[in-house]
Amino acid sequence: MEKIINEIINDPSFKEGAAWNRRNFYANATIVKEGEVGKSLFFIESGQLRVSVDVELDERRSAKPGIGDLGKGDLFGDTCLHESGVRTATVIAITDGCLLEINGERLGAYLDAHPLKGYAFYKELFEILFNRLSNGNRRIQYLLAWGLKARVSAKTLQTSGKS
Repeated sequence: MEKIINEIINDPSFKEGAAWNRRNFYANATIVKEGEVGKSLFFIESGQLRVSVDVELDERRSAKPGIGDLGKGDLFGDTCLHESGVRTATVIAITDGCLLEINGERLGAYLDAHPLKGYAFYKELFEILFNRLSNGNRRIQYLLAWGLKARVSAKTLQTSGKS
């Protein structure tokens, strides 16, 4: 993705300040917050970020588990590619770094006007999304297996405790 992003931001017709901005960030800074409406996607040039979601445990408690880490060369916020969208996770900086904030609508229009770059971008985006889906499926399988094992263990303890 890095190569195609660099080609796009170096194109004089895709102007810095209007279509994209370079942003430095510092450890513990919130880059995006779950539930907010955004219009940009982000490409990480340097640094480490953590993606987390708000999980409601019960009526009065919730947790914000980290569901993944991002680093140099990673793209996120892609739900805002063609139009504004609600952020589906919170992203917080683990270290200092730098990212590109890219206006989703302008990028979508640029990719439409430059179909070869658009094809390359969407091909790489598809691979990123496929990997995320595969990783998510593996996590769900792990959690399902963990839950089933815990349930069997609990039943075993209940059964052995009755004697």
